Amino acid sequence: MRRAVLDAAARLVAGHGVSGVTMSAIAQSAGIGRATLYKYFPDVESILVAWHERQVESHLAELMNVKDRFEGAWEQLEAVLHAYAFLSRSGHDHGDAVVVRLHQGGHRGQTRESLQTFLAELVRNGAAGGVFRTDVAPAELAAFCLHALGAATEFSTHKAVLRLVKVTLDALRPTRPSNV
Repeated sequence: MRRAVLDAAARLVAGHGVSGVTMSAIAQSAGIGRATLYKYFPDVESILVAWHERQVESHLAELMNVKDRFEGAWEQLEAVLHAYAFLSRSGHDHGDAVVVRLHQGGHRGQTRESLQTFLAELVRNGAAGGVFRTDVAPAELAAFCLHALGAATEFSTHKAVLRLVKVTLDALRPTRPSNV
């Protein structure tokens, strides 16, 4: 039932944007009565939060698969950040404020924390090998990457997203002692 409701919400968001999603429309699209829907979810926002969590879980699994296709800390993180930037960007085609708010942190769940932990581990492994800077904690660098690449939603070209990923990665390079 839950999957049917979330699938219905996803179809409605894709077709009409978040503003076109109502409890009645979700119930009709899922093939259930409104009373049944209310047994599972109190309102549209709770459905959208659950839908967003499912999207983030799916993206995390995809990012883990991307990482596994590469060797070396730099290559793995570069591939993961590219994939993350494009996944983030693809979820904002509607420009709906609610979707943007959910994605940018209006809703922070366990999967978002898992994503940050996953990135922090990649950074930690690379820092141990001298590939990434060590003067900033891996968790902080992971948060930086997520926030920096959140800007990918603003860009309309593939090249702009690639430049953003490059700038983000460049910020992770080991620092060199100052000659001052």
